[in-house]
Amino acid sequence: MGCLVGAPALGIKVLGVPEMAPSMLLFRGRMFRSFRVSASSLSPPSSSTESIRVRFAPSPTGNLHVGGARTALFNYLFARSKGGKFVLRIEDTDLERSTKESEDALLRDLSWLGLDWDEGPGVGGDYGPYRQSERNSLYKQYAEKLLQSGHVYRCFCSNEELEKMKEIAKLKQLPPVYSGRWANATEMEVQEELEKGTPYTYRFRVPTTGSLTIHDLIRGEVSWNYDTLGDFVIMRSNGQPVYNFCVTVDDATMAISHVIRAEEHLPNTLRQALIYKALGFPMPRFAHVSLILAPDRSKLSKRHGATSVGQFKEMGFLPQGMVNYLALLGWGDGTENEFFTLDQLVDKFKIERVNKSGAIFDSAKLRWMNGQHLRSLPSEELTKLIGERWKSTGMVTESEGSFIEEAVQLLKDGIDLITDADNALSSLLSYPLYSTLSSPEGKPVLEDKLSEVAANLLAAYDSGDFNSALEEGSAGWQKWVKSFGKSLKRKGKSLFMPLRVLLTGKLHGPDMGAGLLLIYKAGKCGVVAPGSGFVTLDERFKMLREIEWETFIGKDNPAMESAKAVPVSN
Repeated sequence: MGCLVGAPALGIKVLGVPEMAPSMLLFRGRMFRSFRVSASSLSPPSSSTESIRVRFAPSPTGNLHVGGARTALFNYLFARSKGGKFVLRIEDTDLERSTKESEDALLRDLSWLGLDWDEGPGVGGDYGPYRQSERNSLYKQYAEKLLQSGHVYRCFCSNEELEKMKEIAKLKQLPPVYSGRWANATEMEVQEELEKGTPYTYRFRVPTTGSLTIHDLIRGEVSWNYDTLGDFVIMRSNGQPVYNFCVTVDDATMAISHVIRAEEHLPNTLRQALIYKALGFPMPRFAHVSLILAPDRSKLSKRHGATSVGQFKEMGFLPQGMVNYLALLGWGDGTENEFFTLDQLVDKFKIERVNKSGAIFDSAKLRWMNGQHLRSLPSEELTKLIGERWKSTGMVTESEGSFIEEAVQLLKDGIDLITDADNALSSLLSYPLYSTLSSPEGKPVLEDKLSEVAANLLAAYDSGDFNSALEEGSAGWQKWVKSFGKSLKRKGKSLFMPLRVLLTGKLHGPDMGAGLLLIYKAGKCGVVAPGSGFVTLDERFKMLREIEWETFIGKDNPAMESAKAVPVSN
């Protein structure tokens, strides 16, 4: 009885083809399936005797999905936490769909996330080449060895014959497995087809009895019976290798010790295990990560919104926030802590703590987490990041200076994404007084003798007291507010709410004093670009002077009445 040995792939480059261990008997040109192959549960070897090597192997057929990014992250964290190697391999055997643009985008996105690879494209290494399209000669070499050993055979079945087999199996309510038409053909029968030039594939002989059991590092024991599989193709009739064959040869010859991948690859494990055994390669350890699910618990897809790393980057997310959030999709360190840097994740990560159930992708939590990372950046870095953003969008003429520094400090608590900074600054610079006074929320402030406060505020502005106070900075503002409130016999909310509305045009916002000082400074230094919607203090007081308060007060408010009269269109 053959046994699939669960030792990990050692950190030794496989230069030649190892000794074969056929699971079938070849006798006088005919193959007999009397030799059973089975696998026992694969128990973990001692970590002290193995060299940890993991790989991330994306296909360059589109953008890097967040699910793929999380798989790459888990591989990276596992390798770094164990002192091992993180290998990047490009699986580009789908020549029609694979593009150089997609590969370049994958490399950029991984680099942006901070997941630097030890071996792979752009880096090199001792186990290359690292693109499957450059390894065809290797696949053909191993396929020929399997043919010589009797583990595979030539199958000359046409597509029509294969379809007929499927139909017959369906009628008999059996799995659609290959019937074995060419499994026991004689040498004469095979030679006859070769002489006719009949196209053929290479099919792997699957044992008719026995089973495979692996110990998945995330899912525990997983078993398959061989009789559910049927002989499968490893080389197509056009000479191109099939995915499962490529992956097995690549992982074995690259000495991959642990295969950490998405659970959708779990069914592939049986085919790959049989190929490992037939080629005499040691088996790696497997860990199959759960899918990332949408809030409705379906598989996360484009219909749920942004799903690729590149999209989130363009939306203003930081790599630190993305990495932190992706790590928490199915993993935790056992505490209530949710905030981790990449280095902290390396220190804390254990594959045994990855959950086997699906993880829900919560866009709101990702945004919140990104905000936490954004505000934890050093002040200089945050200022540079947001200042450059404001200049690039044409809101300011300079990306640095005292105005930029003070504006970032004032507005940062309302910024979760870099792109939020635009709206935050725009809101500070705007003066939507009329819409605020016309709104239901503004009515209580309006009815609290707002016109009286406005008259006194205009008097302070005309006398020069207000501007003089702002010239003195925060202390001058505080002194003026206290004096102004005393003159009106107002304090607290009854003082600050009307002042906020009259000076900022809004009911809510950041610290009013700091905001006004910034607006005053912006009006003097010219840092705000034309066309940004900036309303200076002088322009605000001019608008206050022109307000006809009676149009906003009482039941005769024309703005309110006209709003009620407009029917809502469907």
